[in-house]
Amino acid sequence: MSKELIIKRIVLSMIVGLVIGLLLSELTFLYVGETARPPKTITIVIPTGTAELIARGERSPSIPQDMTFVTGDTLVIDNQDIVNHQLGPLWIPAGATGQLVLGEAENLAVECSFQLNNYVGLDVRDPLTLRTRISGILNAGLPMGILIAVYAVILPVKKDKKDDTLQTVQP
Repeated sequence: MSKELIIKRIVLSMIVGLVIGLLLSELTFLYVGETARPPKTITIVIPTGTAELIARGERSPSIPQDMTFVTGDTLVIDNQDIVNHQLGPLWIPAGATGQLVLGEAENLAVECSFQLNNYVGLDVRDPLTLRTRISGILNAGLPMGILIAVYAVILPVKKDKKDDTLQTVQP
């Protein structure tokens, strides 16, 4: 096999591997798309009557059960209820607001007085950046390209006797 043919196969294999890596990583990033944004302020409003709903064993429909955030998000709790509430380290008096800066990636289950089961899950993730995306593409695409290149180089080639061209042997 000529050097030019080997180089063409390797280059083509690496391109195919990187395209596969691009598709795989972008599909994954679409799946976790809620963190593909910069940090922001998120406000949760505790409506009037939430404490009464919890006491009756009902859940407030306006308050999410588990939440996903990005590192650097600020969670603002606006307590419009007539009862004081708590979210983890925050004590939010009736008619007041409290805020919690989510500074590091972690998965938390914190005490929460305005949830039916008295806790809430807070999933704090690192934001997806261009660097993260490129890293995902390269981490998936380069090994895939190398694997394809190995098979492409060792794939036997036979010479066609009629027109003296090279053809790949098909299994």
